Amino acid sequence: MSIGSSRVCSVEPALRDLNGSVRKLQITLVSPRGPLYRHRGGIWKQTMRYAPLTLTTLASLVPPEIPSDVRIVDEGVGEIELDRIDADIVGISAITGTAPRSYEMSAHLRKRGIPVVLGGVHPTLLPEEAMQHADTVVVGYAEESWPRLLRDFVDGKLQARYDQSPTLKLTNLPFPQRQLFDSRLINVAETIEATRGCIHQCDFCVVPAAWPRPLQKPVADVIADVKQMGARRVVFLDLNLISDIPYARELFTALIPLHIKWGGLTTVNIARDDELLDLATRSGCRGLLIGFESADQASLSEANKRFNMRLSYRDVVRRIHERGIAIMGCFVFGLDSDTLRSFEETVTLVMESKMDLPRYAIATPFPGTGLYKRLKTEGRITTEDWTLYDGQHVVFEPKNMTADELLRNTGWAWKQTYRYASIGKRLAGSRTQLPVSIPANLGYRFYANRLDRFYTCDWQLAPRA
Repeated sequence: MSIGSSRVCSVEPALRDLNGSVRKLQITLVSPRGPLYRHRGGIWKQTMRYAPLTLTTLASLVPPEIPSDVRIVDEGVGEIELDRIDADIVGISAITGTAPRSYEMSAHLRKRGIPVVLGGVHPTLLPEEAMQHADTVVVGYAEESWPRLLRDFVDGKLQARYDQSPTLKLTNLPFPQRQLFDSRLINVAETIEATRGCIHQCDFCVVPAAWPRPLQKPVADVIADVKQMGARRVVFLDLNLISDIPYARELFTALIPLHIKWGGLTTVNIARDDELLDLATRSGCRGLLIGFESADQASLSEANKRFNMRLSYRDVVRRIHERGIAIMGCFVFGLDSDTLRSFEETVTLVMESKMDLPRYAIATPFPGTGLYKRLKTEGRITTEDWTLYDGQHVVFEPKNMTADELLRNTGWAWKQTYRYASIGKRLAGSRTQLPVSIPANLGYRFYANRLDRFYTCDWQLAPRA
C-alpha cells in the first residue's frame, strides 16, 4: 500500500459521521515563496506582480458534494506558520525554484499527520522525485485530477499519483474563487486565462516538456468570466495568447464590446499580422510581454526560436508602439552562441528600440527541457540545487565565457538599462502608457540595483554539486 493510501486510510473515519455523511473538509492550498518574492520590500507599497490563478482555480474545483472550507496562502505576499495550519489536507503548487521549500513544508506538515498533495510544473516534470516528499502527486493539469483526488481522500482510497487525462478539455469549468486570494499587496489583482500551453518548442522552455498539448477555453466562457469579475483592466496569464490565430481573432473580437483594457503574453508574430494587431488594439490591448530572447540569429536558432529570426526587433517594437501598446521585452543570456559582446548588443537594441520594460534572465536548464537534456549529456550542469533555478544564477558551464562573466555581465545589463538616464531616454522615445510605464521602470530600477537582495545565496555562482 502506498504511503498516501496508508496515511489517508488512517484519518478517513474522522471525515464521516455515523451515518456516513462527510463533515466539512478543511483544505489549505499553498504557493511557496520563491527567491524573487522572498523579500517584499521596494519603493511601492504593493508588490509588482500579478495575482496567480492556480490556487483559486483549485479552490473552485472542490466537488460540490464535499462540504469544505478552503484557505489560500501565497508566501509571495504573506507569511505562513506551519505549526498553526489546521487542515485535513494541504495542497502545495511547486515550480522548480520553489521545490526545496515545498519539500521542506511537506515534511513538516506530514510529521504533524497532515496529508500533503504536491502539484505544479516541477512535480509534473519530476514526479518520481516529488513522490518521495508527499502523500500524493498530481501530474499535469488538475481540472479532472483534483476533484477525483478529493473524492478518493474522503473515501479513504487516496492514490500515490494522479495523472492528467489525455482527453482533458477546459470546458464548463467554474470560475476561479478569486475572492480567496488576498490581493491587497499586489498591483494587478484581476487576472484571467483563456488558453494553456504553446505551439512552439523552444529549447529552454518547460511548457513543451510539461504540457505538450495546447488547450483552449471556449471564448464564451472567457467573456463570461470577464463580465462576472466586473474588472475594467485585466491581465491574461496565457503563455502565448496567439498560439491559435483564429481563436485569438475570435477572442479579441468578443472583447471589443466589453470596453476593457488588457495585457498579456504573446510572440513577435503578432507584429507580422496587421489585422490581428489592429484587432488586439481595438479589443483593449495596452501591454504585451514578448520573449525576444536574443539579438543574435545563431542564439535564436540554437534555442529553437526560429520564428523570431529574420525579423527586425526595432520594427516589431515600432509597429506595436504605433498602436499605443507598451512592451515588456524579455531576453536571456548564456546560450552557446552568446559572447561577451552579446550583453552590450542587447542593451543597445533595448535602448534604440525604446523598449518600455526590459527584463533579463540567465539561461536556465529546467529539468525536462531540451536545454537540460543537452547540457546534462555534455556534463555541463554544475548543480541541481533547485533553489538556484531562478533565472538569475548560473547553474551550468557557459561555452564562450566563464560563469562569473555571465553572472556579472547580466547584472551590468540590468543596471545599465535602469539608470535614470536610460529610463528617461527609453520612455521619452516610446511615450506609451506612461502612467504605468514610469512607476514600473522605477520599481524595476530598485530591483535591478538589488539583485543580491532579491535572489538567494548573495547572488553568487552556483557551486558544482
